[in-house]
Amino acid sequence: MTGIAIEAWKIRTSPRGVLAIHGFGVRVRMQSGHLEIEDGVGNERRTIRLARVNHNLRRLVCISDDDFVTLSALKWLSDIGASPVMLDRIGKVVFVTGPTAPSDARLRLAQARALRNGTALAISKELVSAKLRRQETLVRDKLKNSAAADAITGFRVRLDNADNLDSVRTLEAHAAIAYWNVWRATFR
Repeated sequence: MTGIAIEAWKIRTSPRGVLAIHGFGVRVRMQSGHLEIEDGVGNERRTIRLARVNHNLRRLVCISDDDFVTLSALKWLSDIGASPVMLDRIGKVVFVTGPTAPSDARLRLAQARALRNGTALAISKELVSAKLRRQETLVRDKLKNSAAADAITGFRVRLDNADNLDSVRTLEAHAAIAYWNVWRATFR
């Protein structure tokens, strides 16, 4: 049983850099400095070889219950900033990880200062307000529930007076209750 060999420039990843592999006996390992992937079923097996360059791989999704991945392959994925994901045959997540990034002390310092100087509060209020505005629109225009949309509007308006992150979270939580109650009623 021989499969077909596919070089990196011939594989099809999604525009976001996702490569899905599947089958029985899936193997992900290092071979001569390249990531070598074997997947497929029966006579429909393939071998994919990826060099460290000339690919847009960001996520490797493996759909299988019978496979192995070597530690050196996991390190290779981490080195290029790609994340491995493993799903069983019915789509349940078995394993997922994200890429690691070097720690940036300046960024950590700015984040710590943002909590003290009000920047974090201002950013949180703006993000939650935008989220609630979209929820209002969806509930009012698509789900045809003016009362719930008005309730969400009320919580969004109260964000202006929120003076700490806990208040923002509380208002967001109350708006979420109104939003998800509409969805629950829709599917009853």
